[in-house]
Amino acid sequence: MKKQYLVAVGLVALIVIWMVMPRGERADDDRYAISDDQPQINVIAESASMSGNGEAFTVRARRVSADMFTQSVSVRGRTQADRLVEVRAETAGRIVGTPVAEGERVRQGDTLCELAMDTRESDLQEALSRVEQTRREYEGAQDLQRRDLESSVSVSQRKAAYDSAVAAAARAELAVERTKIKAPFDGIMESRRVEVGGYMDMGGVCATLMDDRPMLLVAQVPELDVGKLELGSQVSGRLVTGERVQGTLTYIARAADNMSRSYRIEVALNLQDDQLIRQGVSAEIQIAANRTRAHLIPPSSLTMDDQGMVGVKTLNSDNVVEFHHVEIVGESTDMANPGFWVAGLPDQITLITLGQELVFAGQQVNANFDWAQQ
Repeated sequence: MKKQYLVAVGLVALIVIWMVMPRGERADDDRYAISDDQPQINVIAESASMSGNGEAFTVRARRVSADMFTQSVSVRGRTQADRLVEVRAETAGRIVGTPVAEGERVRQGDTLCELAMDTRESDLQEALSRVEQTRREYEGAQDLQRRDLESSVSVSQRKAAYDSAVAAAARAELAVERTKIKAPFDGIMESRRVEVGGYMDMGGVCATLMDDRPMLLVAQVPELDVGKLELGSQVSGRLVTGERVQGTLTYIARAADNMSRSYRIEVALNLQDDQLIRQGVSAEIQIAANRTRAHLIPPSSLTMDDQGMVGVKTLNSDNVVEFHHVEIVGESTDMANPGFWVAGLPDQITLITLGQELVFAGQQVNANFDWAQQ
C-alpha cells in the first residue's frame, strides 16, 4: 500500500515541476493580431435611395403587361348518365320474349320485354262487342224518345250502359298494350332482369335503361368556391382513362350536402355520336370561374416583406425599387411559359426577376433587360 502512495506522490510532483518550468517567450501570431485599419461599413437607411453614381446594384428585370385571366375551380368528380331507369311491368304475366340484348342501343317505343297475352285479347274482343251492342241500344232508345215512346229515364240508363262498355273496352285495350314493356326514351339497355319462361309480377323490373345523351360529369364543389360558378360556364375534364372531355355547366345545387357542406354540380358533356364514355369513371374537372386582369410572372420573382406578406418588387420610371403585395389567383402549367397569375399590380410593370432579395424598397438600382427572356 505504501508503494502505491509513493508512486502517486511522485506523479503529482512531476506534474507540478512541468507546470512551473519556464519555456521562453512565444512569438506573436499575426493571425489573431488586430489591425489598426478598421474595415468601413456603410449603412443605408430603408427610407433613403442610393444615388445613381455608377456603383448602384444591377438587377435583372423584364416588362410585364396585364392580361385577362380566367380563374378556374378544380374538383374531382365522376361520369354519370343523364338517366338510369329501371323499366317495370304494369301488369303480371309470363315472359314470352326479350327482343333486345344487353348493351344494345334502343329507340323510344322499342319493346324490351313481352308478356303472354293469355285471355287479354279475347277480353278486348268481348269488350268491343259489348260497346257495339250498347251503342245500338242507346241509339234505339233515342229514336223512340223522339217519338215519345221511351222515357228519359230509360234513355239515361242506356247511355250509362254504353259509357260503361266504352270504359271496359279501354281497360281491355290497355291491358293488351301493357303486355309489351317498351323503352320510355332513347338509350342503352344496361341490364335485363328476366328471361323467357319466367313470371313477372306487377311492378317487376324488366330491364335497366341508361340515357347517355348527354353524359354528365358530377362533382361536389366546396362552399368557398361555389359562389364563383355560373351556369353556362365552360368546363374541361380529364378522365382517369386519359380521355379529355369538354362540356357546359348545367346545374348548381341550391342546398349543401349535410355532411360535407359542399354543393353538387352537373356538367353536360359535348360528345361525338360515336364517342363512348362509361358511367362511374373518375375525372379531374376544371371549371371556368371569374375573369380578372392579372400578370403572369415567374415563381422565382415572388418575395416577402418584413411582415411576411407575399409580393413582388418592381422598378418605377426612375429605377427605384417598389414593393407590391399580390394575390396569387392561378397557375400556368404551360411548359413554354410557366408561372403564377397574380392580381394587385398596375397594368404595366417592370418586374425584378433576379436580385430582388438583395435590394429594398426605395433603393435606386440599375436594370438589365438583356436577360429578360432567360
